[in-house]
Amino acid sequence: MLTPSTGLLFWMTITFFVVLFILWKWGFPVITNMVKERKAFIDDSLRKAHEANDKLANIQQEGESILQEARGEQARILKEAADTRDTIVAKAQDKAKADGARIISEAKAEAENERVNAMSDIRTQVAQLSVKIAEKVLREKLSTDKAQMDFIDRLLDEVAVDNAKK
Repeated sequence: MLTPSTGLLFWMTITFFVVLFILWKWGFPVITNMVKERKAFIDDSLRKAHEANDKLANIQQEGESILQEARGEQARILKEAADTRDTIVAKAQDKAKADGARIISEAKAEAENERVNAMSDIRTQVAQLSVKIAEKVLREKLSTDKAQMDFIDRLLDEVAVDNAKK
């Protein structure tokens, strides 16, 4: 029972080789082609995945580079804006100082003019008052002809002495 008969063994061997030949001729090439195609597809997918990964890394590096450039540009723009602001503020301060100095000098000149005008007015008024007072005093003292002649002689003597000194 355990040992098969030789005829059975013979036919089993022939069947095995026929099936092996059919598989070898038509089955295995199809299977190996499918395996090769599947391997090529997987290899291609892995290659594409590596390329995509490399591209992603490059994109990330480019993004970082662009971000660094943007930060540098932002810093430069902010520095330029600060410099421009400082320049504008300095110009405004200089103009305000110049305007203030001009206004102060104009005010001083106007005050000086007012002072000169006031002094001139006061001198004129004092001179007019002095003339009026002198006129009244002289009228009172020189009411007679003899007093007038004495006064004129005395003035002439003083003028002559003054001219002699010069």
